[in-house]
Amino acid sequence: MKRLKSYIIMGAAAVLATSCSDFLNTAPYDALSPGTTWKTEEDAQKFVVGCYGGDNDQVPGWEDGSTLLYLDCASDFSYNNFPWEGYTPLGNGTLTASNYGTSFYDFSVIRRCNTFMDNIEAIPFNDPAVKKDLIAQVRVIRAYRYFIMNWYYGGVPIISNYSTADEAKVPRNTEAEVRAFVEKELDESTPDLNKTPSARGRIAQGTALAIRMREALYYGDWATAKDRAQKIISLGQYDLEPNYTNLFNVNGQDSKEVIAAVQYIPNVKPLGTIGQLYNNGDGGWSSIVPTQKLIDAYEMKSGLTKEEAGSGYDTTHPYANRDPRLAFSVLYPGCNYTKDDGSIAIFNTLDKTINGSTNPNYMTAADNSSKTGLTWAKYLEPMNQYTDIWASNACPIMFRYAEVLLTYAEAENELTGPSAAVYQKINLVRNRVNMPNVDQTKYGTKETLRELIRRERGVEFAGEGLRRADLVRWKTTDGKLLAEKVMTGTLERVMGTVNMDKNLDPTLRATINVNASAEDKKIEDRVFKPHYRYLPIPQSDRDKNPKLEQNTGY
Repeated sequence: MKRLKSYIIMGAAAVLATSCSDFLNTAPYDALSPGTTWKTEEDAQKFVVGCYGGDNDQVPGWEDGSTLLYLDCASDFSYNNFPWEGYTPLGNGTLTASNYGTSFYDFSVIRRCNTFMDNIEAIPFNDPAVKKDLIAQVRVIRAYRYFIMNWYYGGVPIISNYSTADEAKVPRNTEAEVRAFVEKELDESTPDLNKTPSARGRIAQGTALAIRMREALYYGDWATAKDRAQKIISLGQYDLEPNYTNLFNVNGQDSKEVIAAVQYIPNVKPLGTIGQLYNNGDGGWSSIVPTQKLIDAYEMKSGLTKEEAGSGYDTTHPYANRDPRLAFSVLYPGCNYTKDDGSIAIFNTLDKTINGSTNPNYMTAADNSSKTGLTWAKYLEPMNQYTDIWASNACPIMFRYAEVLLTYAEAENELTGPSAAVYQKINLVRNRVNMPNVDQTKYGTKETLRELIRRERGVEFAGEGLRRADLVRWKTTDGKLLAEKVMTGTLERVMGTVNMDKNLDPTLRATINVNASAEDKKIEDRVFKPHYRYLPIPQSDRDKNPKLEQNTGY
């Protein structure tokens, strides 16, 4: 860890030391070639770490843990209460070119990767395989960043290192051109990578294949998505974590299920966003909270949906007899949770007062109380796993093995319809949390199984940043984006009361008032317009580079 720490700091310093204009952090107009002197293999190694990310938020990384935690706020499954944090406009549909919320339009990592590629060939290495592996890692990082921007914006400039700012003012490449570049980079680089990571957080073949798999899945290239999923399975390195909750705890960071995660280290590069997730009464901000729409998505533990006859769903006790992943993923009214001192408390967001005292976690008690009445359990439970929630060592997951299995299932179903292989992959994920096998009679057609796979993917990865992409790639039966259906309307919370008796079943402590007024339940109105499939290029970037054409609708 000490060696990794020095590499991160020195790699970031090497990048920052090359700043020659105010254009450093925004590209393509800022892609000015640095004058860094490259001499040794050690120089190259340090700079590669700089490509992964710096030691603070001012040096963007190839992925950001905070972004992964916030991303579901741009969907129906999570809510961001504070517009200045960047995700409220994406969630409620108020985004414009000047009110775009968070921006994914950033070439700083790509610029670092280009600098590495421009200089690496002249550096002698004792072992040529090490050099090939480093080059491949950087090419994968660069391809990943292009994939992310291409997905959100639908075509961005493919840049070089330029000698002047004016020269760097280049137009957007098409979405197809960027896709072709990304796919070529990933396919060519993968064989040169190590089969296993040289250290936690480093890219190896599994990560490159996972990026290619997800990119193919998102664009409906089912054959490639299935092929890359199978290649990851065939590596034999990954498996499902037996304990689902362990995946999101510090103790589970070396789980065989984790293919790639963003690395954070206390006192070196900590993650402060964890503090923002906790509720008011525990010193947090409730910046990122689950929604009732997520709760409604979980099946009953029998495998029936809550809407099906005979499911046993009780509207006054909606947390009872549900898929175990609900309790593993969400802190719901009435559940037990572990506080920072290790004590067990009852989570109550429904009562204004508890034993005559004001309840700081009541939904409207404060700005930083959860407006949905829910809080994430993923990464938060137990609270005492962190020495400091505002400087944590949580490492949000980018790719995990369950995604490989469900990607294979989705791709194979779209290619050929239901098969033994599809059911087997889904059952592995469901059985891990003691959910029953798929009912092959009920889900025996491509269409019915498609709906199950979508639901399974939604609840399995809730809060992990995949939901928005799924909603804009999936279509309803009339050909519209699924996002138009599920992200339009009034976002609501439930009202009720919590029995604080510790001896009661936690799933039965909360009693929901099904007759609560629409005014009490309302959080906000939301809308999703078809052109929101692509985000607007920030107007500030277009002001600096007039050759950037804006996306339709903005």
